[in-house]
Amino acid sequence: MNQLFPKWTNRLPAVATVLAVLGAPTLVFMVWYYFSPWYLEVGYAPDQPVPYNHKLHAGMFGMDCRYCHQNVERGPHATVPPTQTCMNCHVQVKKDSPLLAPVRASFEALAKGESDRPVPWIKVHMLPDYAYFDHSVHVTAGVGCISCHGRVDQMEVVRQEKPLSMGWCLECHRDPAKHVRPVSEITNMNYRHDEALAKKLIAAKKINPPTHCSACHR
Repeated sequence: MNQLFPKWTNRLPAVATVLAVLGAPTLVFMVWYYFSPWYLEVGYAPDQPVPYNHKLHAGMFGMDCRYCHQNVERGPHATVPPTQTCMNCHVQVKKDSPLLAPVRASFEALAKGESDRPVPWIKVHMLPDYAYFDHSVHVTAGVGCISCHGRVDQMEVVRQEKPLSMGWCLECHRDPAKHVRPVSEITNMNYRHDEALAKKLIAAKKINPPTHCSACHR
C-alpha cells in the first residue's frame, strides 16, 4: 500500500514546535513596539496653517514659552497663542508676508467683532479623552517643558518627542528627581539637571506624585 504522505512530513511537528517557540516572542515584540506610541505617535509633526518656526522664535530670539502659552502656570491647558499675541510683533515685523495671511485675516476678523475666527492651529500633543493632565500642577512643581516636549527651541517644525503613554508617565511619577528643577528654570532649555538639588526641592515642597489610577483617570 502506498504511503499517503511523504516521509518529510514526519518532521512537521518538530518544525511547528520550533516556529511556535521562536514566532510567539517575535509576534509579541512586534505588537508591543509597532502598536505602541513610540512607533505610532512619536515624530508626529503636522503642517500648520502658519509655518511658525520655534527654532527661530524660542531658539534664536530666546522667546520664553510662556509668552505664547500663557495659561501653562494657571490651568490644565497650556493654550495656543491668540492672534493678538502674534500681532504684537507682526503688526510691524514681516507685516506683508504671505505666510502670515491667516494671522492677518484672523486679526481683521477680530477687529470687526468676528471673534470666532482664530488661527486654526493643529494640536500636536494629544492625550486620550479618558486621561486627565494638568499643566499647572506639573509646571509649578518644577517639571520643565523639555521633559515632555523635548528641545522645542531646536525644532523648525514642532513634533512629538515623547510617547505620552501611561507607562512613560508612571516612570516620571515613580522617580520625579530626574525631571524636577527650580520653577524659575522650567522654560530654560539649556538647564543642566542637578538631581541632588531636585531631591531637595522634592523634599522641601513635599512633592509626592500619585501612582494610583484615579489621579489621571477620572
